[in-house]
Parts: sequence; C-alpha cells; structure tokens
Amino acid sequence: MYLVTAREMREMDRKTIEEFGLPGQLLMENAGRKALDMLFDHFQDMVSKKIGILVGRGNNGGDGLVMARYLLQMGKKVTTFVLTSRDKIKGDALSNLILLETLCQKKEGDHLFFIPDNDTFETFRARICMHDLFVDGMLGTGLNTPVRGFFKEVITAVNATNSPILSLDIPSGLDADTGMPLGICIKATATATFGFAKAGLFLGEGRQFTGHLGVMDIGIPDYIANQPPPRLHVTESPCIESLFPPRNTHDHKGTWGHVLIIAGSRGKSGAAILAANAAVAAGTGLVTLGIPQAINDIVETATLEAMTAPLDSGGKTYLTLAALDPLMKLSQDKSTLALGPGLGTHEKTQKFVTALVKESDLPLILDADGLNCIAHDPSILKQRKAPTILTPHPGEMAQLTGLSTQEIQADRLGVARQFAATYNVTLVLKGAGTLTALPDGTTFFCPTGNPGMASGGMGDVLTGIIAGLTAQGMAPADAAQAGTFLHGACGDFLTQTKGPWGFKASDLITALPGIFLKLTQANGQDT
Repeated sequence: MYLVTAREMREMDRKTIEEFGLPGQLLMENAGRKALDMLFDHFQDMVSKKIGILVGRGNNGGDGLVMARYLLQMGKKVTTFVLTSRDKIKGDALSNLILLETLCQKKEGDHLFFIPDNDTFETFRARICMHDLFVDGMLGTGLNTPVRGFFKEVITAVNATNSPILSLDIPSGLDADTGMPLGICIKATATATFGFAKAGLFLGEGRQFTGHLGVMDIGIPDYIANQPPPRLHVTESPCIESLFPPRNTHDHKGTWGHVLIIAGSRGKSGAAILAANAAVAAGTGLVTLGIPQAINDIVETATLEAMTAPLDSGGKTYLTLAALDPLMKLSQDKSTLALGPGLGTHEKTQKFVTALVKESDLPLILDADGLNCIAHDPSILKQRKAPTILTPHPGEMAQLTGLSTQEIQADRLGVARQFAATYNVTLVLKGAGTLTALPDGTTFFCPTGNPGMASGGMGDVLTGIIAGLTAQGMAPADAAQAGTFLHGACGDFLTQTKGPWGFKASDLITALPGIFLKLTQANGQDT
C-alpha cells in the first residue's frame, strides 16, 4: 500500500481524464457511489435517521452531491447544505448539483439549502446540528491555509454534536500532505478516501482525525497509478516477512554477522547495554560492544551474550581520539558499526565521533549522541563511502537541520526526504508514525508502535535491532524498514499483554524472538 500527496493525486486524476479518456464526472460518480457503500456498511444503524450532507464548492463537494442524490432516491431522510453561493460551483460539481436540484423538485419537503456566509449559517445552525449522521464534503485535499470564515464555525458546530461523521477523501481542515490540522479539523468517525490514501491521513495528527479508513477504487488505471514519482509506502507485514530467509542447518554464529557497537559513558551505560542486547535478540551471530574502559565492569555484567571491548581514553569515562586507532583495528573483521547510544557530547567525544564517521568503511547506524556530536557539521556524512543509516528523534533532527522541533513535526515527510537526499543517507525519523526515507525520495511509513513506548531507552533498542539486521546481510534500507516495524510490533504486543503503561525498553528485547516467530511462521518457514 502506498500513500500519495495532494499534488500526486491531482496528477493521477488529470492523466486519467486527459490521457486515458475517463470523464471527470464519471470519476466523481464512482467516488460518490463507493462512499455511499461505505456509509451503509459502516453506519448500518444510522442510515434510516436524519443525514446531513455538508458540501463545499469543489470536487470534494461534488462527491457529496452524488451521495445526496442517491440517498434521496432511496427515500432516506437527507438534507444537503451547500456552503457557498450557487454561482461559485463549477465543472463536474455543478453538473451533479443540477441533477440533485432536478430530483429535489420532484420530492416533497426541503432537501437542499445554500449557505453562502456566516449570517446565513447562524440561521441554519440549529437545523444543521439536529442531524444524527453527517457526511463531510466541505474542504478537500487542496486546502493548504488555515480554515477561515464560517467554515470554521460549521466545523466547530458539527464536531460539538458528537454525531458520527463520514468524511469524503479527507476530514475537512486536515492538511493532505502533513496530517496537521489547519487551525481546526473535522474529527471523523470514518473517512472514505478516493483512488489512494493521502499521506496526511497517516502522518502527523492525521490518524486521530481520520477514524476508520476506507480506500475507494474509482477507476484510475494501474499504468497511471504506478508511474513515478517516488512513493510513500505503508510498511505491511507481508513485505517484512519476505525479508527473512530461512536459516540452514549448517549455519553458525559466523554466518550471521558481527556487529560492533560504540556506545556508553558515565551515567549512560544503560544505553550501551540495551543496544547490545537488542542486537543479540535480533539474531546477530556476534556482538561486540566498544565502551570506555572506566565503565567496562558495569557493562560486562549486564551483557552476557555480547562481548565487551574496553577502550582506553586516558582514564576518562567518555571516549576520545585516543580510542580511534584501537577501534579501527577492532573493526576490521566486523560487518556493521553502530555508533552513539549514551556516548555523551563532550568536546573530545565530538572529535572522536567525527573522525570515526569519516574513516570507517563499515555500514554505519548513527544514533543519539552520535548524531548530536556531528550536528555542528552534518556535511561529513557526504564523505562516507559505505551505507549510512541515521535514526534521530524530532529533537535530534532539529539539531541536525537547524529547524525547530515544531517545524520538524509540521512537515515530517518533507524534512525526512530532503535530508536523506541531501546527505545520501537512509533516514529513520522516529516518532508517532516513524518514517524511513531513502536518498531517492522513496519513503516508508511504519504503522506499528504506540504511546506506551514513550519512555527512555526505546531508541537504543531500535539501534541494536537495525544494526543486527544489517550485520546479517540485510540491505540497509530493508534493515531500517524492518527494524522499525519489528520495534513497533514488540511495543504493540506489550501493550496488548501488559497494557500501555509501565513496560520498559528491555521488555521489547524480551518480546523480539516471539515477534520473529510470528513473521517466520507467516512466511511459511519451519520452526
């Protein structure tokens, strides 16, 4: 499944109409009919009650006018409120308005009203709010400025009724690309989106406004839908299952890679421990944890399966350039390097990290303090010859880009894609709906994970998982996508079995083998 931006969807519609020859009015008819099917499927106990259809002047409103016509023909208690003056409706939407007007003339009662301004809305407010079920066709995917005027009043009033709402294509007021509400937004019970799901239905705050999502096929040909540009994909379980080949009976620990993790400092030894133990649980053959010599006794007792490599930093409890040469020798027979969890950001550590990033020719997973140590000059990433995966949370992303955290969150997709392309890295932008962006713009949305994972150490576990998968031979882009999916799936399992409060990052490590078992069984592998 992939998601589209508003521009991409408009281009698909244009090509379908102009190049394929499918009339726009037929696309609108298909959309209205499919949304009607969803209305009956999802609101079976409501369709015999009072239905209020709210439409604007664009194609989104035209879809609602199609629904109104069919509902009226069926004898349902439906009233349509057109939130503009009649003369402003054009094109295919006007054609459907004329059909509805003709039908209304044959029916008893008042079924169609025009509300062009706030004063008119105030006279209709009570009447609108009395409906038991709403269809929202007010503002479509073209909206990119805050909701203004009486539309703001209408959305506020409809949300306040607490009646169920079916939104058409996208909840009115939601940015179709970022998933951020543009001032105010309809809180839909369900959304019928047309052609393909819009990115904003998943990104940002989109999922909490979308409700149950139905993706409606309206007749866009496959050859148009499958053309570039790069897509935003939703990572799905079958895609992840296919990335894990069965293990052979003659395999041994040397078969499945050797991760070198450079992590830890005084007060942050736990981050190093979590990353190492997660790499082990991810199925890595061998894991070596490079740490400041001063914290080795603490770390060694908590990483029974991983080996430790105490690095001399002149007696310091953080790593310095003194550790670089021994570390380069240590890395010669390793498969993957992970750098950052709990390292600290001392000035001498920054110099060490910068040098290691430049000199290492291993695939690199850079996280946490490793990111903070290069934030003053991320251009060093361009000097790397081997694949590089970055796993920032929004605060770390802000440090890397010079943007504010709010700006990052307001356009997660755009920021992730631009950074990945600029620095030729795979970027895992963590958070609700983690994104994995590749240098060519292809991006993956992770549907797993939940708020119960909002606690310290979760990112260190993710680093270990991705590093472990990369060491086992998985392509870095696949390892990043699979790692985020597995990480979130562990959190979802723990929420289901323990509840959303109180589970720890280390609990994810314990849950990981069971998640692997589900994936391999689904892929038909013997256990």
